[in-house]
Parts: sequence; structure tokens; C-alpha cells
Amino acid sequence: MSEIIIYKNDDNSPEVEVSLDKGTIWLTQKQIASVFGTEVPAINKHIKNIIKEGELIADPTISKMEIVQQEGERKVNRNVEIYNLDMVISVGYRVNSARATQFRIWATERLKDYLVNGYAINQQRLEQLNQIINVIQQSGTTDSLQLTEAKGLLDILSSYTRSFVLLNQYDSNSFKAGKLNANITYEIKYTEAKEAIAELKRQLIEKKDATELFGNEKDQSFEGTLNSVVQTFGGDYVYPTIEEQAAHLLYFIIKNHPFSDGNKRIGAFLFIWFLEKNKHRFKKNGEIKINDNALTALALLVAQSDPAEKELMTSLICNLIDNG
Repeated sequence: MSEIIIYKNDDNSPEVEVSLDKGTIWLTQKQIASVFGTEVPAINKHIKNIIKEGELIADPTISKMEIVQQEGERKVNRNVEIYNLDMVISVGYRVNSARATQFRIWATERLKDYLVNGYAINQQRLEQLNQIINVIQQSGTTDSLQLTEAKGLLDILSSYTRSFVLLNQYDSNSFKAGKLNANITYEIKYTEAKEAIAELKRQLIEKKDATELFGNEKDQSFEGTLNSVVQTFGGDYVYPTIEEQAAHLLYFIIKNHPFSDGNKRIGAFLFIWFLEKNKHRFKKNGEIKINDNALTALALLVAQSDPAEKELMTSLICNLIDNG
């Protein structure tokens, strides 16, 4: 059953009753129009364009809810379409980016409250979730934050929220916990990685998306980074699962800055490349585990994170892959 919460803009516009259910925020077109100060036909047009352009897909961003509405002198039950937070924010950036940012910050706080109050999470996990949300919120206030990055941060928050729900179910003996995948069939090697980066560089330069500095190794630290990902102790990997090796690959490349230019892009590229090589990039239903928006935002989070948050960041990445 959904929970109703009240949202009000800072400009004293009318309050909007917002539904909170299934770990996300839900609004009707009329409510979205009220939040962003525009008309319903404009909202309807933007939603259609968002779906048509492939920015979002209808399922699961759109659902239906039965509401009672006044029509003349009588009250009538109607099934109306409702839209989740991803869709609301996408519309908001097309209509009013300032209000979209304000609503995203408010919604993030409500989702955090919902998670804290709705599930009995132990203190250690609660502290970790608060850390994740703080990192996301700090990144969300960056002046240079782009639409794709903002949407990616929402993807991450939503996915991480779901992972904590699963952990709570496990704690209450109502969920059979899954395990990280230890079936590493491909071990990343320096020579192959260099060749892959060279091909990426060629394509980017051809598109004028990079300069000759892209992918130039500053020293021997890139080879050392790859060696640290596949290091062993007593004949066993120090990072024994696909998720852990992928997470540390992304983290080390971004944080160690082994290249003169392009560390975040190269880290993201090799992260996907490694998952693909290990047949771990897609969900069982064929959908990609971490989409482009979330990957962009993830690289941003890692780059802006404090080195003391390394375990937090790698744990986040593993959770996103495992629950994707």
C-alpha cells in the first residue's frame, strides 16, 4: 500500500500529494504539471517524447492507480497513469531544471526516510546507506552536473535502495541470499588492455571527442593497477569474484590517474569490457546491468570520493552489479 506525503515548492505554490510506493515517488501528469508550474498538455508531450527518443522506457517508469476525482457534481473512480521519479525528473529538466533539482533533493530525502522507517536495517548498513546518499547528494550539487549524470545518480540510489531491501529480507530469514560470482573466466592483461584503449582512442579522435593526450600512460602505474586487480595470495585471488575485480578495476584506474587524460572514460570502458569478457554485463532477461547514465554517474562518484571511502565505493559497485 502506498504512503502519501506532501510536497511544496519554495515559492509557496499549492501543495501536491505525492505517492511513495515500491521504493520510488509516483505522480500523475496533473501533479507533475503542478510541481513544475506548467500545464498538463506540455507534460503529456514531454513524456511521449522521452519514451519515443528512448531516454526512458514505459515499463517500469509508468504504472496505473485508481483515484477518486470530482467530475461535476459526482465523484468517479478512474484508473490514471502515474509516473515514477525517473520520469518526473526527466520531464522536469525539459520544463524547469531549477525546480527539477529542488524536487530531486526533496525526493531523495523522502526515499531515505522511507527506507530507514520501513525496514529494520542494522546500524552498520544504515550508516553505509547514509554515506552513499551523502556522496550522491554532494555530487548532485556540483555546478557542472549534467542531465545524464543526475539521472544516473537516481539510478544508483534506486538500485542501492533495492539492495538494502534484499539484505533486510535476508536478515529476517525471508530471503535466500545470493553470492557474488566467483566464476572468473577472463583475467585482464596489460597487453590486451593497451590494445583495447588504443582502439578506443582511435575512435574518439575520429569523432573529435579526444586529443592525442588521451590514454597516454604517465608511468608504469597502469600495468601495476591491472596487476593489483588480479593479484593472488596462496594461489587464490585477493579479489575472488567478477564483481570485486570489476569494482577495483574501475576504482583504481580513476583514483590512481595512470593516464595523462581520460582516466574516468578509460576506467568506465575497461569496467564494461571486463564484465563483457566474463559474460557478466547483462541481466538474465537480457537487459544491461548498469546503463550509460548510471555508469557516467558512478565514475563521477568514484572520482569525487574521499580515498577513505574506498571500501564504501567498491561495495556500492559490487552491489550494483550483483543486484542488476
